[in-house]
Amino acid sequence: MASELDKSVQYLKSIGQRRAESFSKIGINTVKDLLFYFPSKYLDRTNILNSVKVYDFILGGYTGEVTIIGEIYDKEVKRFGKKTILTIIFKDSTGFFEATWFQAVSYFKDMFKEGETYAISGKPQINKFHKLQFIHPDFDRLGKSESDDFLHTGKIIPFYRIPSELRKTSFGDFSIRKLIHSVVENYADLITESLPDFIINEQKLLSLRETVKNSHFPLSNEILEEARRRLKFEEMFYFECLVAIRKRIHESIVKDSTTKLDTNYANDFVKSLPFKLTNDQKKSLNEIKDDLESTKPMNRLLQGDVGSGKTIVSLITILMMCKSGFQCALMAPTEILADQHFRVISKLLDGLGLQIDLLLGGQLSKKRKAILDSIKTGKTNIVIGTHALIEGNVEFGNLGLIVIDEQHRFGVLQRGTLIKKGTIPNVLIMTATPIPRTLTMTIYGDLDVSIIKEMPQNRKPIKTALRGESKLPDIYKFVIKMKEEGYQSFIVYPLVEESEKLTLKAAETYYISLKEEYLAGLSIGLVHGRMNWKEKESVMFDFLNKKFDVLVSTTVIEVGIDIPDANIIIINDAHRFGLSQLHQLRGRVGRSGKQGYCILVTEDSLANSGFASNFDLNYLSEREIEKYKTFIRLHSMVQHTSGFKLSEIDLKLRGPGDIFSTQQSGLPNLQYTDVTTDIELIEAAKSHAFKIISDDPSLRKKENSLIKNTLKKNYSQHLVISSIA
Repeated sequence: MASELDKSVQYLKSIGQRRAESFSKIGINTVKDLLFYFPSKYLDRTNILNSVKVYDFILGGYTGEVTIIGEIYDKEVKRFGKKTILTIIFKDSTGFFEATWFQAVSYFKDMFKEGETYAISGKPQINKFHKLQFIHPDFDRLGKSESDDFLHTGKIIPFYRIPSELRKTSFGDFSIRKLIHSVVENYADLITESLPDFIINEQKLLSLRETVKNSHFPLSNEILEEARRRLKFEEMFYFECLVAIRKRIHESIVKDSTTKLDTNYANDFVKSLPFKLTNDQKKSLNEIKDDLESTKPMNRLLQGDVGSGKTIVSLITILMMCKSGFQCALMAPTEILADQHFRVISKLLDGLGLQIDLLLGGQLSKKRKAILDSIKTGKTNIVIGTHALIEGNVEFGNLGLIVIDEQHRFGVLQRGTLIKKGTIPNVLIMTATPIPRTLTMTIYGDLDVSIIKEMPQNRKPIKTALRGESKLPDIYKFVIKMKEEGYQSFIVYPLVEESEKLTLKAAETYYISLKEEYLAGLSIGLVHGRMNWKEKESVMFDFLNKKFDVLVSTTVIEVGIDIPDANIIIINDAHRFGLSQLHQLRGRVGRSGKQGYCILVTEDSLANSGFASNFDLNYLSEREIEKYKTFIRLHSMVQHTSGFKLSEIDLKLRGPGDIFSTQQSGLPNLQYTDVTTDIELIEAAKSHAFKIISDDPSLRKKENSLIKNTLKKNYSQHLVISSIA
């Protein structure tokens, strides 16, 4: 039975070897792969109107989106000077309507052919000739018999993504629907269940067979929703099983003895600080101290917005462990950040008699050997480094604490390699990328979490403005004026050199332009990704020491040396950056008691779009969110300073896959679940998974055998990574 589902798609009717190779490129090799290649959208009979009805709706003031099915009756191409306009005239059973294109006219002219049937979707209007018209609408091609059957029976038609590899083999919308319909009819009943009956019954889920059938060709919208719910629940259940297994493995580790921490160093250090710790910092430290003194090794995530004081919390933790006789390792993602940690920590802990070493990849062999010997003998109390820390020749005398900065930049295998260098080390993972609660609950379910939301008292909220490119001369005048008040400025560009494909500003080109023209009276530096870390660091320290008034940069400053007087950041082509990256860049300023300014520069049409700056994302439809993503991203930066709020917006705009790299986490990608809306379902799946793994960690019970087999069959790679983590 299984062999039929494992059969190559090559042997299916209308496929053959050449098309099978194309299918393989998009991950479809077997009949089973095709069965689980679900539609990207559906055409629902209940949403279809006719042209006369829509015309009446518009006269009555209706301004929403509609879908009409029509056959191509005629097409016209008109030229007005340099402009070319294509109009396709459609007819349905009640009348005519038009679709008009001002762009890619030659492409659409050749694509649309008389007699073909299309579903046209968009916002209709009545033009000056009193005709019903759509401007650049969405469209889906239908077969004639398919559309007639659809209109008479009320069926729901599926549409599948057809990558270019398939289209090159003349495999289009009709072909794939016909193929999958045949596969569903002939093979869907061979699918075996992948969830135990007790979960299916308790959660009132469809069987897997019915789920697959109704995901492709649903009998109704209601049963389609049930099929989606089943897919989401199963995805999250096995995802959470992996998280629960990872947590269980960690909890099974017991320290040789409990540690009674010596907090003298830490207490003296806190008293010497020129500021008071925030309540969130104190709470996080108490949670960390309890972890360090327990019988289990610490496995904690420390979340905090940019500038919230995570580094101080980690440093106090390091001091407690050093005074208690343990070595500590701090791993940073870049040489420049590792070097900054080394300099800052060395300065702050000067006089305490601790040996602090910096381990990087490009060090001279003689110096490196001396550091490695010192780490191995235990003479080094604190070692700070990059990936160099996980190399095979790095051995520790008594590693008790690992602090990982900017965790999302390290893969789970890299973290696991460092952890293995200690007997049972405590692990503190830090991130300056605030993570929404739903993602924390979902992906970090194996970690204890501490959150620092409270900002230090002397921090003023950064003032953020959105400006069009035409305002750049005024912005440069502002930079010159503020220089007189001791302000330094970052000016950020997306690329280092001009690209033929993208009309983006290039840092090197504009560095010269600014130096010779707009900011001729100021001292200007340049830093970009093509420099090695020593060159970058040299420029950054010159900026710190006020040799430069302005630093022209690419995104290499996203994480870097703190410059107290750099309190203006101008981000050019802001629409090219993601929301998280914009927030990280903004975090480079306002790190002292001075007022910080962030100026987002974009195309005039985007800056002056009239998009409501006080919008509420909860009241925008999915289509509006998709259409206005760029506006929402830019205006969100103006509207919000909280990284946690921005992360929630980012999650809605981009989905979890882009924000949290599941490759880095060692967990599978989420295909069906929306962590912003499926919270109840996620909680139910997590509850089942954690209870089952807690009661039966090795899944030896008979009722859990199906779960064990499914994990082995479909998630073996992730199981290996979970054990490492």
